[in-house]
Amino acid sequence: MARIVVLGAGFAGLWAAIGAARKRDEIGAVSDIEICVIDRNPYHNIRVRNYEVDLREVAIPLPKLLDPVGVRHEIGEVEAIDPAWREISLVTSSGEQTLAYDRLVLALGSEVMRPDIPGLAEHAFDVDTYVAALRLEDHLASLGRSAPAPGRSTVVVVGAGFTGIEVAAEMPDRLARAGIAGSRRIILVDPNPAVGATIGAPARPVIETALAALDVETRLGVRVVSVEAAGIRLSSGEFIPAQTVIWCAGMRASPLAARFPDARDRLGRLLVDSFMRVADVGGVFAAGDVASSVVDGLHPTVMSCQFARPMGRFAGHNVVADLAGLPMLPLRIDWYVTVLDLGGWGALYTEGWDREVKATGQAAKATKNIINRKRIYPPLTGSKDELFAAAAPTVQAPPPTYGAPRR
Repeated sequence: MARIVVLGAGFAGLWAAIGAARKRDEIGAVSDIEICVIDRNPYHNIRVRNYEVDLREVAIPLPKLLDPVGVRHEIGEVEAIDPAWREISLVTSSGEQTLAYDRLVLALGSEVMRPDIPGLAEHAFDVDTYVAALRLEDHLASLGRSAPAPGRSTVVVVGAGFTGIEVAAEMPDRLARAGIAGSRRIILVDPNPAVGATIGAPARPVIETALAALDVETRLGVRVVSVEAAGIRLSSGEFIPAQTVIWCAGMRASPLAARFPDARDRLGRLLVDSFMRVADVGGVFAAGDVASSVVDGLHPTVMSCQFARPMGRFAGHNVVADLAGLPMLPLRIDWYVTVLDLGGWGALYTEGWDREVKATGQAAKATKNIINRKRIYPPLTGSKDELFAAAAPTVQAPPPTYGAPRR
């Protein structure tokens, strides 16, 4: 029996596995091809919701999603990949193991960059994983139960990119939920001279308006010198007393991508073709944040579920087609949008690579809610047919917009 191994059960890995099972079923090869998913967690994390107030629906047990389609799943930490011998070294609850594969889908995603800043590892929080998001939630709840103290009601978010802005904008509601009332400070820190440097100039006035309305302060053009138990020290010389520092300063591809000798981009992502194949490495596909593909003939994918999900669906379809000697399907995506959550103020919806603003405020928030709570979720009924329908190698239409921009 041939074996397809999918490493990672995030947006790309989950849909690669279900997409592969769909194609396997379609060609009648269920007894000839085994599909196995390896992840360090027993759940699929709706990672883009880790910044939100309520985390109850952001972790979905893998058996609920993979058992109905006949995909085996195991908990393990990937230690090494040997593409020459087509072997994976794992650490599981039973110890070290070696798993052979005939085809591999690398979907190990990305992780937040953690530079060597004194005190960062010891004192900072993040929302990079479900476990990290729960740790932050527990910390805020603990602060809500504690007596007033210097920095108790101050939150510093480092990184004024997409994630950092969403974390900062949601923080007023998170502090209120934790019972931290009265005078509160939320401060967004970034080395760039403006917030949302990578989100585009048209969007910046909207972001600045929303942050001002939410009483989010900014410290721009400065870097973090150290993170301490009592607060954070900036290159400007300012020390901000704060018991909560949240690190959101950039992402990079899984370090395991470096095990392949191929070209990688500045984020460490493997370059893949339109079929999601890693160049010059037999039998290896990659999808999601660990891969970069030019999907419209001009622009490479960005690290987001908007691209990870279709990349996964096509990788799953194509890995089975490749194994069976059948034609593969190229992925092409002709649209790009961003929908930035701005907490109680609303949201920001842009279209195109030039980030033209199409909706703001509560109109854009309605779109964001559809994305976060419906559009990016797999079917939860346990129906094989519904899971297979959702895993078809197609590209969704852009999400809906409501109303005109609020200026």
